[in-house]
Amino acid sequence: MSELQPPSQLRCCHAVLAPAPTGSPETRAHQLLASLTPAEKLAHLCGATPFWAGMVDIAVADASHRHPWPAGVLPSHGLRGLQFVDGPRGVVLEGGATTFPVPIARGASWDIDLEERIGEAIAREARSFGANWVAAVCVNLLRHPGWGRAQETYGEDPVLLGAMGAACSRGLQRHTIACIKHFALNSIDSSRFLVDIRVSRRVLHELYLPHFRDCVAAGAGSVMTAYNSVNGQWCAQNQELLTTILKNRWGFGGFVVSDFIFGLRDGLAALRAGLDLEMPFPMIFEGCLAEALAAGTLPLERLDDAVLRLLRAQLAVPAGAYPASLRGCAAHCSLAREAATKAIVLLKNAEALLPLPDRGSLAVIGALAAGANLGDRGSSDTRPEPGVVVTPLAGIRAAAPQLLVHHSEGTDPAAAARLAAACDAAVVVVGLDWRQEGEHIHPGDLAPILRQMPAPDPLQRWFGSQRLRPFWQPVAELAASITRLASARTGGDFAAGDRTELALDPAQEALILAVTAANPRTVVVLMGGGAILCEGWRHRANAILLLWYPGQQGGEALADVLLGRVAPSGRMPFAVPTSAEHLPAFEPRAESVVYDLWHGYRRLQRQGHAAAFPFGFGLSYSTFAHRELQAELLPQAGILRVALTVTNSGPMAAAEVVQVYLEAPGREVERPVRTLVGFGRLQLEPGQAQRLELAIPLQRLAYFDAGADAFRLEAGLHRLVAARHAEDPGLAVEVEVGAMLLGP
Repeated sequence: MSELQPPSQLRCCHAVLAPAPTGSPETRAHQLLASLTPAEKLAHLCGATPFWAGMVDIAVADASHRHPWPAGVLPSHGLRGLQFVDGPRGVVLEGGATTFPVPIARGASWDIDLEERIGEAIAREARSFGANWVAAVCVNLLRHPGWGRAQETYGEDPVLLGAMGAACSRGLQRHTIACIKHFALNSIDSSRFLVDIRVSRRVLHELYLPHFRDCVAAGAGSVMTAYNSVNGQWCAQNQELLTTILKNRWGFGGFVVSDFIFGLRDGLAALRAGLDLEMPFPMIFEGCLAEALAAGTLPLERLDDAVLRLLRAQLAVPAGAYPASLRGCAAHCSLAREAATKAIVLLKNAEALLPLPDRGSLAVIGALAAGANLGDRGSSDTRPEPGVVVTPLAGIRAAAPQLLVHHSEGTDPAAAARLAAACDAAVVVVGLDWRQEGEHIHPGDLAPILRQMPAPDPLQRWFGSQRLRPFWQPVAELAASITRLASARTGGDFAAGDRTELALDPAQEALILAVTAANPRTVVVLMGGGAILCEGWRHRANAILLLWYPGQQGGEALADVLLGRVAPSGRMPFAVPTSAEHLPAFEPRAESVVYDLWHGYRRLQRQGHAAAFPFGFGLSYSTFAHRELQAELLPQAGILRVALTVTNSGPMAAAEVVQVYLEAPGREVERPVRTLVGFGRLQLEPGQAQRLELAIPLQRLAYFDAGADAFRLEAGLHRLVAARHAEDPGLAVEVEVGAMLLGP
């Protein structure tokens, strides 16, 4: 029995095997396409698992964590198919895969090389399960930090998103097909099946598409559509997004796949608009495409193009065996620890409280200190082996055997305060878990979609599909119930999803206030994925660390930073305001929302509000000096070259993240006060100086001119600022730029 497909999905085939195509993947794909019958082509466009069997498999057998989802399986032609797994923080299948920090944590590292290595590690582990297609790259822009899936993306800025997503894509593509999601403007979870995002072409091209384009340029082989609609068209059948922009303008040669189960409404419209594959079951496509092909309303050229894209991608996956020993191997665990360490953001360190000594006594307080807290339990949920996850408490104890560590759950703030007062220092671990934020399915939104599902084959043969349609609503409700059961089976909680309250719950705030009052040498450690407002207590805490959902080695990483064995180097991937009123309006059950240019640090600066923790902000145990900033415009190369010298002027080895912001003239259209246009991370020894050079594409300096359908660089002085965060005065240089039309 092959490990590549579960027994329920193996297909018997008694046909004579066709001669194996030869040559390059492109040549072989064309040869295979020419040999397929129309029925085989149509079958190629859907997941290979029957709908009803698959739904029951999810509900009863936790299928999403047991095996890859197949598509394009053609044994008679030697094709084992596309084998899909999810994996933003590691392969989601049970069996020992490494759990890495969530993407928002890795975004806080601002480390492109690290993210590429993580992408490759996830790909290698996926191959060990028989998967060759991995949805690990979520580059949805974090418009509001209360989004339930904030943890799955890299941050609020398209430059950071694009750099990190492209890096992960490169790593994945070495061994698998990278799947980029969710295209596009997906940043609300609780109404994702019904919300329509209204957006101007300028905002679309400046803010919500560049990072997807970066991933495509990095070689990503597939793009997953979003559930929501954009300007009145569902994303899976949005011709402007899928064909005009993605395939024609960007030259994307891979394939476009629907988000799972509820990703499209009109099969013919979706295929004509540019969707190539419906996953994970034969559903909407199954019910309409054969009839449309026979009637001539489905152009054969579009069908062949979709199949060719799928064949090309499958055939380009490198051959080779990947042993199970790759899962959770020492190298990948070390990589997870490195990522968790680099992700930690030091938000406050009054009176140089940190690092803590590794002797004496320490009170570690909070339920989250002693449990595995890896992130939400939706589609990105990983299943590490028992005992693998290093908790904050375990990490501290293992790192400092001579430190007397006492733990309290913190349910009684007065008792926790007494413990803290009796110790030399205290660490309070608080924050969020899967019950407060995460992926969300609102069951009431599913029935209208499920009514379009085809009946099981025996019923269709007996009654006919047309006669069944009027009686299908009760069955749709049954399918919605199965979906609800599936979510419960996998640990889902319908109370999770988006957050409208961004502060800690009152009990946690009371705990912080009690402990900090009892012992001023208190470090508050925050866990979570989205923003946590800290105004009720941050001025009382002398040290604050942001640990995120740190993956399976997170406790080791926390100990490394707390005890000063590694200098913290994380930088905020989004701005945390002092008030939720400074954020864009956010209604989780909205049916229509207008997205504009103003969110995150752009919005705060436009309104004149200082952030509690600015975008790009993070402290270190060392200090750095920036000098000799230079900028040179190279129009023929299409770049602006920026260079500066960075010196570690502090006492220990540490990393500096240099961020370059543009202050544009803004005479032709309103521009943000500052926008990130480039960044670089340097690891420096004490006293070491290094020259950092960045090649910044001119398009990042431009605005999108909808009338010209192109990016326009306006004439005038452009001020470039090398800074430590979005509100840092930094080191500036001005460059005179002539007007240019840069193309689409």
